[in-house]
Amino acid sequence: MESQESRQSKNFSDIETTTERSISISDKEKSNGIIAYITIIGFIVAFVQNQEIKSEYVNYHVRQMLGLICLSIGSTVVGFIPLLGWIASPIILIGLVIFWIMGLIGALNGERKPVPIVGEQFQEWFKGVGA
Repeated sequence: MESQESRQSKNFSDIETTTERSISISDKEKSNGIIAYITIIGFIVAFVQNQEIKSEYVNYHVRQMLGLICLSIGSTVVGFIPLLGWIASPIILIGLVIFWIMGLIGALNGERKPVPIVGEQFQEWFKGVGA
């Protein structure tokens, strides 16, 4: 059985998570974060619209999507390598689709969750994007 103190700490951490997610992002910011994941055109639209409102939340998701776009271009280039590329490229693309879905779900939930493995690197590499 759990003690009352551990139950209270779990409830407290749930409250913190909820608070972090709802750190005053407007509907416009949330929409632009979602739009960033909808094709390259959506990425461009979110980037351009964010130049007006300068939201760090939208910048976060724009950087995540920019990283996924770069990786997909890299995967396509790897696909031209005979045999090894023909095997590796589809595997990388499947992983990218999974990462894209995870990023989109994060944007739908109003969260700043990096995509696994490379999400933190995207934020570092593209920190000048949208600044």
